[in-house]
Amino acid sequence: MAIATFAAGCFWGVEQRFAQLGGVTRTEVGYTGGSTPDPTYKQVCSHRTGHAEAVRLEFDPERITYEQLLAAFFAMHDPTQLDRQGPDVGDQYRSAIFFHTPEQEDAARAAKRALEADGGYRRPIVTSVVAAPEWWPAEDYHQKYFVKHGRFGCAI
Repeated sequence: MAIATFAAGCFWGVEQRFAQLGGVTRTEVGYTGGSTPDPTYKQVCSHRTGHAEAVRLEFDPERITYEQLLAAFFAMHDPTQLDRQGPDVGDQYRSAIFFHTPEQEDAARAAKRALEADGGYRRPIVTSVVAAPEWWPAEDYHQKYFVKHGRFGCAI
């Protein structure tokens, strides 16, 4: 199994979409990219920690490639919205790819360049591509949220 980490807005919807892909064997929502150790949801929402709501997933590279995950990531949100997705506003909703290997970094940068060259967006793509920093799992009530509570509450 391999690991990938993405931020694309409210992590509930992002987790649900990735979990539906064949080859994705496990998902977990959490916080990454900030400075506060082991943050709470309330702290992340205060905009003082610098963390993004993100999804870390395990996937089987024999069944789904990292490039296919990147395509799904870019298709599931608007990568031109800075620090927001739809009505969800704040730096925790930023678009980011947190790479775990040099190969993932190369693939992420290539996918972003290809989208920029394609000209399909009227605004610049603001997705950041950064090394995966420390991961902090979100509270239990956020895990598999839509499975537990149904679809509501997220823009995605």
